[in-house]
Amino acid sequence: MSKSLQAIRGMNDILPEQTPLWRYFEGTVAGLLDAYGYRQIRMPIVEFTELFKRSIGEVTDIVEKEMYTFEDRNGDSLTLRPEGTAACVRAVLEHGITGGGQAQKLWYIGPMFRHERPQKGRYRQFHQIGVEVFNLAGPDIDAELIALTWRLWGALGIRDAVKLELNSLGTSAARARYRDALVAFLGERLGQLDEDSQRRLKTNPLRILDSKVEQTQALLADAPKLADYLDEESQVHFEGLKARLDAAGIPYVINPKLVRGLDYYGKTVFEWVTDQLGAQGTVCAGGRYDGLVEQMGGKPTAGVGFAMGIERLILLLETLGQVPASIARSVDLYLCAFGEQAELAGLALAERVRDQLPSLRLQVNAGGGSFKSQFKKADKSGALYALILGDDELARQVVGFKPLRGQGEQEHIAWADLASFLASVDLTA
Repeated sequence: MSKSLQAIRGMNDILPEQTPLWRYFEGTVAGLLDAYGYRQIRMPIVEFTELFKRSIGEVTDIVEKEMYTFEDRNGDSLTLRPEGTAACVRAVLEHGITGGGQAQKLWYIGPMFRHERPQKGRYRQFHQIGVEVFNLAGPDIDAELIALTWRLWGALGIRDAVKLELNSLGTSAARARYRDALVAFLGERLGQLDEDSQRRLKTNPLRILDSKVEQTQALLADAPKLADYLDEESQVHFEGLKARLDAAGIPYVINPKLVRGLDYYGKTVFEWVTDQLGAQGTVCAGGRYDGLVEQMGGKPTAGVGFAMGIERLILLLETLGQVPASIARSVDLYLCAFGEQAELAGLALAERVRDQLPSLRLQVNAGGGSFKSQFKKADKSGALYALILGDDELARQVVGFKPLRGQGEQEHIAWADLASFLASVDLTA
């Protein structure tokens, strides 16, 4: 027998039972971004491989080991995007969106792809919402991005479960001085480093600070500190950010080992982390990348942004029991009609109600069936109420209104009054 078809490992179907929560989350974020004046941009899923090599860095784990790269029929090397910032920068450069020094506040949503070992909260196809801001260089916009996410956590009911970690990486010159000091320190202790850190010492030594190996972390306790190498400009910027967060009442902790995994970051970096999801604790992360636009061929342009992992935040909402009851139900009312004449009247009545109450979720029974079978389908739909049309209701031009959850007697409502009656019914349970 042939092998049954199934999804690629680490690339998951999002089933109808799950999508209401996704839509709730995505709609909440989109509404908040609209309120802050951010505009949506949509980029292709596939880009030229060179884009990510130039932006992310050829010696990063993403480019070296994790990208899905292939040649097309023209012989061009293409890559499924592993993150969104590089693609967004390419788009604004190609279309001149950042020209003239005008501030741009953009956001995007969609799938990203990395060939990682799948585990809970980490997938090979994963979804992100990203925000990017261009031509604003001060700490005020850094603070706005953090305040925006803080407000989102409040709207979702998860503020108590997340913690903000901050650090400053300084300018590229400051990082270069620190890198030299760190390499010199660790080079003298090479044999005490884990194998992965030994490799990174030659390619991306700052990532060693983020090592999860206990012995390596113990060794780093006496290593040079990045804060001691910060330039004055970066120190002033970081103090300005902290002052604004203090003024807004947003709590944070300084994590001197927070470096992020992408080469283009400088100055501010931040992560929102949780201890509710095991090893995959980062739910939102970002920072400043003032040199990236110039690195990719544009004029010097300030840039800052973040990305949040939708899968992890959905998982956090479920773990904390912060899923609104109303979104678990896809139908408010279910219309049962018995006999052809009742079906004709029911269709017409349902469309008139939809005209007057467009947000009402009304499902009309299809496929006929007995009284018992239609009510069984109505109950399975999750609807709060059933509307009933039979011969008696047709003769009187009324519709039965019967609660399906909890207590309540059946009522009869005149067709002409149905929309106004339903508008007064509480459908939030």
